[in-house]
Amino acid sequence: MFELSFIWAGIIAFAVLTYVILDGFDLGVGILFPFADGEREKATMMNSIAPIWDGNETWLVMGGGGLFAVFPLAYAVVMPALYMPIILMLLALIFRGVAFEYRWRTERWKPVWDFAFFGGSLVAAFMQGIALGALVQGIEVADRSYAGDWWDWLSAFSLLTGFAAVTGYALLGATWLILKTEGSLQRQMQGFAWWLAAGTLAFIGIVSVLTPFQDPVYFERWFNLPGSILSVMMPVAVFAAAWALFTGLNAGKDGQPFLAALTLFVLCFIGIGISFYPNIVPPSLTIAEAAAPDESLLFALVGTVVLVPMILAYTAYAYWVFRGKINPEEGYH
Repeated sequence: MFELSFIWAGIIAFAVLTYVILDGFDLGVGILFPFADGEREKATMMNSIAPIWDGNETWLVMGGGGLFAVFPLAYAVVMPALYMPIILMLLALIFRGVAFEYRWRTERWKPVWDFAFFGGSLVAAFMQGIALGALVQGIEVADRSYAGDWWDWLSAFSLLTGFAAVTGYALLGATWLILKTEGSLQRQMQGFAWWLAAGTLAFIGIVSVLTPFQDPVYFERWFNLPGSILSVMMPVAVFAAAWALFTGLNAGKDGQPFLAALTLFVLCFIGIGISFYPNIVPPSLTIAEAAAPDESLLFALVGTVVLVPMILAYTAYAYWVFRGKINPEEGYH
């Protein structure tokens, strides 16, 4: 019989991964927004994500809310350690969300809301990368509470993962715009995507090399059997995804680069999971230790079994309704 805490760890991991790959490309569109050539291209870029961006963020709420409900000890430790990047990320997401509504209602203040859309996307992506890096490098726990300093989240490694997240999200955004647009904007994004793919792969390589040295447990897991088998398999899988990405870009295909970029993110997420397991807060707090009582886990699971398929269904329906290329003459607003 499966442990309820591990079932919930799988659900939280699924919610976080879904958020990263869905909101990742719409944050990437915001990061690329200043490179649009005129109002027509800006409107096309925003209209490519306007019907779905807020639905994508549902998974952030589910991941954060789920962590609070079923892993309260992990939530109580992680939040004090990452207050600053998380608060900045949420403020950035708010400014970005407001920009979606206000820039269409004004001409005078449109540059302000354009900057809010770009700045919010950039800061949110950077802070998500920093938070991930801070988590990977480990959070100090003593007596079941956070025992580190206020600035522990800020390090050379977390800054590196912050820049990696910005570059990776921009790659997702560029490949999404290749899928959704035509003409000069699509050609521009094909050029951007090639260089962003090279940058993303470089960051993946550097972070992958440095991660095992963040904690002896990571090193042992990746370089002792059977983990060393994964140390060989993961680079092969990343190479295959990179090959699909570059061949898709060189061939001028619409969907292949986007799917290949998403695959890169999934592989990175699996790599992080391999390093962490069975900890939920490395290096010392395990999934079982951080979980709420079984009665609470079972009660919450009953509702989640109903809720998750509903979210998946309306998300899939939204993407189906707004499928196909964006017509610059037909705005969402």
